[in-house]
Amino acid sequence: MQAEYIQDQSALDSFCQSINHDAVLAIDTEFVRTRTLFPNLGLIQACDGNRLVLIDPVSIEDLSPFWRLLQDPSILKVIHSCSEDLEVFMHAGNCQPVNMLDTQIAMSFLGHGLSLGYAAMIQHFLGIELDKSESRTNWMKRPLSDRQLEYAAADVSYLHQIIDQLLQEIGDAGWLQQAMQDSAQMIERKFQPVDEYNLYLDNKQAFKLNSSQLLLLQHLYAWRYRMAVKRNLPLNFIAKDHTLLTMARRKPGNVGAMASYEGVDILDVRHQGKAMLMVIKKAMSLPPEHFPKPISRLDSYPGYKNIFKNLKTYLGRLAARHNLDLPVVAGKKHMNQYLSWFWQLNDQDVHPEQVDLINGWRGELFKDDLLKFSRQGFKLQDS
Repeated sequence: MQAEYIQDQSALDSFCQSINHDAVLAIDTEFVRTRTLFPNLGLIQACDGNRLVLIDPVSIEDLSPFWRLLQDPSILKVIHSCSEDLEVFMHAGNCQPVNMLDTQIAMSFLGHGLSLGYAAMIQHFLGIELDKSESRTNWMKRPLSDRQLEYAAADVSYLHQIIDQLLQEIGDAGWLQQAMQDSAQMIERKFQPVDEYNLYLDNKQAFKLNSSQLLLLQHLYAWRYRMAVKRNLPLNFIAKDHTLLTMARRKPGNVGAMASYEGVDILDVRHQGKAMLMVIKKAMSLPPEHFPKPISRLDSYPGYKNIFKNLKTYLGRLAARHNLDLPVVAGKKHMNQYLSWFWQLNDQDVHPEQVDLINGWRGELFKDDLLKFSRQGFKLQDS
């Protein structure tokens, strides 16, 4: 299929109006994200089986007709490994897609693992080896070369070619709705507003801090995020994680002291020392009721290592009953999330409706067995 390069508003409007409401639309994006917090959209690819278009967002000011396609519940959108594309849709169009299937998720239900690449998927279905040499190209530079456009077109032309077979296979296996559910869940979570005052929990060393130190880390992380958003810079361009952790632990009283601490990046102090000091002083003036609770580590819970091992084995057995691989049902994060909730760690910050293993299709299949196993002390019986 010959690709159409769309560079003006009327051509975009015409394409979007031509899409039937019962269409299956294969989509992809190309973007650049080397020195920015948010991705810079360089190209949009779409194919409905009749037309294959490459939409130039650098030339077209109003992309709202395309965003409306993504939000049309009657059109099935298919995309491969959509996590970063969702960020593009969010920041370029404030567009939360609906009725979208991530084919990487779909392939995992068919036994291909959680991280099957697009090229490997096409090789599996069509026996075609794709050229991925343009994957690191500068998609913001104009004009785009013929080779770039051919590469971009292949990302949706082959995707649309295989979708009928993929839908047939996953439908026959009985997992289509579950794959759609996991795709929708990924989208929903990606579009949850960022709680800047919970970002400090991402620091894996935060459990080592007491409540007053956690307060400083909390406010330093929130400040860094606001600065990164304002300047559209990666978080570590503002300040490194280990710098913020050291500042929270040491509670410096002046910029000179900051520079003497082991574990800080001197450039962080040089460029942001005064700003960090202001954040620290302001946070230290807050009364104790603002202090976060100390963080309870899962691996400090009595018997955690053996319990986690038994939980993993048990979930593997449950998954095998349904001819599923364990990673499709539960990864380490799923299991730790479940244990945090079950043991009510950190004042039960994880609420039941947030626990993947007892909600959605996983809950329908596994909840009763899983809770019974847990209440019996995570003790394995001979299978």
